[in-house]
Amino acid sequence: MMDAINALIANFDPAQTAVLVVIFLFAAIVKGFLGIGLPAASMAFLTLVMPPAEAIPLLWLSILATNSLQFAHAPQKREIMREYWPFALAIMVFIFVTAMFIPSYPTALLTAAIGVAMVLFSLNLLLGIKLKIGRGRGWQLGFGILSGTLGGISSIWSPTVAMYLVARDVSKERFIGATGFLFLAGVLPLGAGQLVAGILTGPALIKSALALCVVLVGFRIGEMLRDKVSQELFRKAVLIAFLLMGLRLIANGVS
Repeated sequence: MMDAINALIANFDPAQTAVLVVIFLFAAIVKGFLGIGLPAASMAFLTLVMPPAEAIPLLWLSILATNSLQFAHAPQKREIMREYWPFALAIMVFIFVTAMFIPSYPTALLTAAIGVAMVLFSLNLLLGIKLKIGRGRGWQLGFGILSGTLGGISSIWSPTVAMYLVARDVSKERFIGATGFLFLAGVLPLGAGQLVAGILTGPALIKSALALCVVLVGFRIGEMLRDKVSQELFRKAVLIAFLLMGLRLIANGVS
């Protein structure tokens, strides 16, 4: 651990650190205000200042902490786990496998994958995309594989999870609990895959811990702003921004 701290100090860049603080603060305010969007908001701006493979591990502890809290407050945890375990298992397996090979993916692929995740995320919430799917386990496995693959590459697997739950017409309470469970299911395999890949290093983990401190502050600010700012206006502005940034990332990835 001391070696990691020394390496971090030796490579300390005040300007980059200030930029990262602003990015994580903004992303956490979005999460606290809307209850969604931490990875998407973070990756939208992190990819402007560093390579995707370097940015992705910085989110790990924040994703772990925020989704642990979300699922901890969810009712009917056992029922949710019994219902969605095939979905969770598929996410766990595929997020681990895809995350293991992040260093071997072309930067263009990582950039485009993050862009696709952001576009799906924003369009799903802006337009209320609703698919016609059945109740079978096969649908859960299919969406779990898609979510895990996207999450392992980009660290964003919420769009496909949300699309599945919306298509199933789950209640708001059930939606919050199920998303908390399915997001949490992927966090440890994501970290394990990044560890095997060699991108979740000691310095990266320390940076992730520092980012978490900023995220917790921003999350609280976002919660306090809910009653003072038009939520619908803020929501639309953020989602439109996500859509444009996602399209930019896709364009950069395929160019």
